[in-house]
Amino acid sequence: MEKINYKTSGVCSRSIEIEIENDVVVSVKYVGGCSGNTQGVAALVAGMSVDEAIERLSGIRCGFKNTSCPDQLAVALKKYKEGR
Repeated sequence: MEKINYKTSGVCSRSIEIEIENDVVVSVKYVGGCSGNTQGVAALVAGMSVDEAIERLSGIRCGFKNTSCPDQLAVALKKYKEGR
């Protein structure tokens, strides 16, 4: 199992802790941010392939921001894939 701690940018959450096994998201925990929303995103992506999570979450915006907590998770997962 691989553990990632990604420092977010441009959102309310400060970081995202991600566990991945066999290219599947096992768990996600946001540090900071809107608790209900981040818990919801974390629950929905658990068991999802890394590629599907990236596809579904990329480009989601929060209000007038260019990114969002879900989009930041997609960014973290893209960086994970690039680093392998």
